[in-house]
Amino acid sequence: MTEPISVVVLSTGLENFKDIRRALSAEERVKLLAGGNDADQLYEEIVRLKPAAAIIALGPNSDQAVNFIERLNAECPGTALISAAQDASPDMILRSLRAGAREFLRIPISSEELRTVLNRVSEVLTKSVETPTRKGRMVAVFSSKGGCGTSFIATNLAAATASKTILVDLNLQAGDLPLFLGLEAKYSIADMVEKRQRLDESLINSLVTPHSQHLSLLAAPREADNADMIEPQHIFEVLQKLREHYDYVVLDPQHTFDSITLAALDQCDEIVLVLTLDIPAIRSTQRALEIFDKLGYPRKKVKIIVNRWSKQIDLDLRQVEKFLGEPCVGFVPSDYQTAVGSINLGTPLVQADPTSKIAVEIRRIAEQMSVGVAPIDVSKRKSFWSSLLKKQPAPSQFKLQTSMEKV
Repeated sequence: MTEPISVVVLSTGLENFKDIRRALSAEERVKLLAGGNDADQLYEEIVRLKPAAAIIALGPNSDQAVNFIERLNAECPGTALISAAQDASPDMILRSLRAGAREFLRIPISSEELRTVLNRVSEVLTKSVETPTRKGRMVAVFSSKGGCGTSFIATNLAAATASKTILVDLNLQAGDLPLFLGLEAKYSIADMVEKRQRLDESLINSLVTPHSQHLSLLAAPREADNADMIEPQHIFEVLQKLREHYDYVVLDPQHTFDSITLAALDQCDEIVLVLTLDIPAIRSTQRALEIFDKLGYPRKKVKIIVNRWSKQIDLDLRQVEKFLGEPCVGFVPSDYQTAVGSINLGTPLVQADPTSKIAVEIRRIAEQMSVGVAPIDVSKRKSFWSSLLKKQPAPSQFKLQTSMEKV
């Protein structure tokens, strides 16, 4: 980029402003257009000048700065917003990124860190001039309670697509999605995080594990120590890059509301909230919806589906929906033998047995979510699929002895 990078700075503290201005003055390619501590005045200047970047220092009143970032992000999408702070907590950094900041700088600013951020801003500006940024659709399959079958649903939703799709295992401590796809992953999300500052299409392709023409996997780290080094900001940056290279990004997060999971859920276009019709899972789903409300997620972003659905379950679905305050949009049938058989084969059920009731319903859910679904190809079914299922014992049946009054 030959033109200078125009910058505006907002800082409520004089010392922070001096530090930022001193660091910028050492960069010949930077042109400081304006700066000060009056948020309203600088907001008008940024809207008028449309600078390449704006640095917003997060002072004692971080809420005001985060709101400022949010307003600017909506009004000036072409301006790269950079948050900055002294001794910033991971939560503060994450909040600024959620609001729309693209980068974060630690104060006092090191010349090397500033140079890295300016390089990325320059690259983004150059790409935005050359070609519009691609942004794939991101879907998370989530449950705040384990054992609801989210990994199975996520794998099959991803495998049902007809477009270029990446399945991302965000269960960083105990992810096992390679087993669902019959893959041996050489690299993981930890490797992508390590190389996140220079990710391009070639590097991304080398770090993911291909499964089919349309589907690839970004696996969880094999070693727990590698997962401990991953921070929410890293996940935010990696997912942003993946959206530029894939039509669909399907996430399988952990069953918790930790900062890494929230960094992922914040970016999603849709969240598939999975529950089974038992009291603990229903209560967990209700709590998840309450947390989503507090986070400001619109209800239209959340789609509730029932896994292991059976007419033999005593719970009245209408009472469940009334209790949750939301309708269920999908009902994946209970068929233990068929589901476990596909997992043991290492082949998604929508591919191994595309005409099964489970596969048909998952495809219907995918279509309802505006996911481009691949046509059924029965010829790809495993020749020994039927015989394998016949050898497996049928699961024991039971009936829930409860009522919705206990919920």
